[in-house]
Amino acid sequence: MVPFTGWEMPVMYSSIIDEHKAVREHVGVFDISHMGQLFLKGDDAESWLNRMLANDVAKLEDGEAQYTFLLNDQGGVIDDLIIYRLAENDYLLLVNAAKIKEDVDWLTQHLEGDLQLENLSDDWAGIAVQGPDASEVYFKMTEGRTLPARNHVDDLSHMGHRMIVCRTGYTGEDGFELFCPASQASSWWSLLMDEGVAPCGLGARDSLRLEMCYPLNGSDLSPSRSPLEAGLGMFVALGKERFIGGDALRDQKEQGVSERLMAIQLCERGAPPRPGYPVHDMEGRPLGELASGGLSPSLGTGIGLAYLPTDRVKVNTPVQIEIRGKYLSAKVVKKPFYRK
Repeated sequence: MVPFTGWEMPVMYSSIIDEHKAVREHVGVFDISHMGQLFLKGDDAESWLNRMLANDVAKLEDGEAQYTFLLNDQGGVIDDLIIYRLAENDYLLLVNAAKIKEDVDWLTQHLEGDLQLENLSDDWAGIAVQGPDASEVYFKMTEGRTLPARNHVDDLSHMGHRMIVCRTGYTGEDGFELFCPASQASSWWSLLMDEGVAPCGLGARDSLRLEMCYPLNGSDLSPSRSPLEAGLGMFVALGKERFIGGDALRDQKEQGVSERLMAIQLCERGAPPRPGYPVHDMEGRPLGELASGGLSPSLGTGIGLAYLPTDRVKVNTPVQIEIRGKYLSAKVVKKPFYRK
């Protein structure tokens, strides 16, 4: 157990590798109750959210989800989040635990029009079930319900309590997130244990998302880095008329980024790369440092993400990672690291 944004969180229940493999091959469950749930309603919700967020909220139909960013005026990432349209002018924003207060403060500062923003993070719990067997598990634990389509959400009542089920994820596998009143979370967790679902901790969550090159806020994303630099421009609607950070991103798009978040894979055995480890070219000249890094259980080798200069590095460029005073050979590879 380790402290994590005011919570006590499990790094692992059995072993990181066993939990990682459970999700890739069968099914695992993560307690994500630390994440924030912000609910927004009002006649001006869609238009206001489109000014506050980078992606195009207007494209969402009822029951659909979208990955997006909350940006500062310079186009840097305050937070990356998933927005769910529960109904017309009724939205759920799933935000990172470490950013709940900052997100709420930023959104509140910009509130205008007919809007009601509620932070129900302390009242709601979340459970993420991930893996190829997730759909079957959901069918059993709900006595015959089927999951919504990929990137969709169901807002429903079960046994007299509200439950929001989202078919998204952070592992690259099929799965769903179940959000419910905190008082109901233990019973859902117990049902999953009865079905033989493997409990998984922060270690496996990090290795799974890193294999898919999914960014980690605070490491791969920050207020000083834009989604374009992070290689996530497909989640930014630059054609929208007006949104916070939009002018800065359009200028950056026109000029081109000088650095981009790139995937690096070790070519020889050695200690796993970690955040902060230096990256050099083959002549030993510095290129940058790892924003994320670790062992890939699926590939059996070290992997990492780093912001590297676009004029010196591209896919297949050989590089070196400095690990405990040794220079280990590596190369820049196409994202993601792991493909089925």
